[in-house]
Amino acid sequence: MSNAIEGLQPVLVWKYFAEIAKIPRGSKHEEKITKYVLDTAKKLGLSAKADKLGNVVVKKPASPGHEHRKSVALQGHLDMVCEKNKDTVHDFSKDPIELVRKGNFLTANGTTLGADNGIAVATNLAIMEDRSLFHGPLEFVFTIDEETGLTGAAGLQPGFVESRTLMNLDSEEEGAIYVGCSGGRDTIGTWKVALDAAPAGSTAAVLRVTGLKGGHSGLEIDKGRGNAIKLANRALLALGDLGARLTSLDGGDKHNAIPREAEAVVWIPAKKWDAAAAAVAAFQTIAKAELATVEPDLSVTLEPKKGARKGKVLKRALQQKLCQTIAALPHGVLKMSADIPGLVETSTNVAAIHTTARTIAMPTSQRSSVASELDEACVTVRAIFEMGGAVAPTSDGYPGWKPNLASAILKTAKVTYKSLYGKEPEVKAIHAGLECGIIGERYPGMDMISFGPTLEGVHSPDERIHIDTVPKFWDFLLGILKAVN
Repeated sequence: MSNAIEGLQPVLVWKYFAEIAKIPRGSKHEEKITKYVLDTAKKLGLSAKADKLGNVVVKKPASPGHEHRKSVALQGHLDMVCEKNKDTVHDFSKDPIELVRKGNFLTANGTTLGADNGIAVATNLAIMEDRSLFHGPLEFVFTIDEETGLTGAAGLQPGFVESRTLMNLDSEEEGAIYVGCSGGRDTIGTWKVALDAAPAGSTAAVLRVTGLKGGHSGLEIDKGRGNAIKLANRALLALGDLGARLTSLDGGDKHNAIPREAEAVVWIPAKKWDAAAAAVAAFQTIAKAELATVEPDLSVTLEPKKGARKGKVLKRALQQKLCQTIAALPHGVLKMSADIPGLVETSTNVAAIHTTARTIAMPTSQRSSVASELDEACVTVRAIFEMGGAVAPTSDGYPGWKPNLASAILKTAKVTYKSLYGKEPEVKAIHAGLECGIIGERYPGMDMISFGPTLEGVHSPDERIHIDTVPKFWDFLLGILKAVN
């Protein structure tokens, strides 16, 4: 057993959490964790099946005397976001997540923790094993590829899940029950690379933006955190005024994460080097002042690129179009909900940029709980890309989940929470894509809620779980299962 989880409750949940932390499970690479779930079910004598995508359903019979109760599905996703700090040596395809305990928090050593949604996987496995619990018939639904498109949920076939009551265990705030979520689409701008030789008498340099918090592009989009790509572009515009030429710009990684770091290779006229260094230093002062409260560790630096004597740069027209497009692209909250206080209704995220020998690609993501506003946000982003000379298709995306405040499982959950903790839970919607939207589309009439323990910093190496909320989450879930008729 990992020392980081020693003594933590519930023992079974943490046991399984530590075990799955050893298993690589990046999105679209869930084969090993799928096999682990199937093997565990077999070892426990439970029936299990997997579909052609790798989604798994495990069935556990009702506790003796509770066979008459309706079947309930407990659902979470197998994959995790694989993010690490730049100075962290870690191979997500084979290295285990190193768990680190810091007081009331469990985190990882320089990488994402995988509590999103490993805590659901571990909880399901623990309930599968624990024969002392009281519940009706249960289905445990493990989906794949939630983080990069929700394709596992989208591929669920009729009859694969038989229950018509479902609890999604992928929310991140103990004491809150989620009953709705936003829909989302991606818009990716792509330019063909056109190059010139780097100007004579220029010096290669690397511009870096580091130290940002990043985070989930839905849950943290309203926190005012810095966007490394947007910040790097502002510095590049200042350098461009001094004649700097751009070779490449790379930053961010996942479409659903706010980019924490960005790096550009530029060629600066040698005689303008001091002015360029001063311009970047001045911009760092400005940016740090703008973001002092939310991004205290922001760093913007310019350093000579060692060993570079000659190279290629983007043609001037392409460099200008690229930088102007990034400057024009909106990032952050577009509209707050007028109906639900504090809920972001519509947003957009400038997520990443990747430069190769042939293309420059910029993934962005748009979210909204209102379908027409989602369409409008995508049209806006696409128009900006196209005015900047990029090709910019928009994905089909995924649907939102409309709240049902008359839900039977919601009523049971509210009564259970109050009986356990003496207060009403919050009933909320979330500005993020939960699989409930797709599951509801695949299985019309599915009665659903979503809840979980408290997580912070998901989709970034700052991800951590509040240890003391896990027993409350566990007791709440078991209380609901015991109360469902």
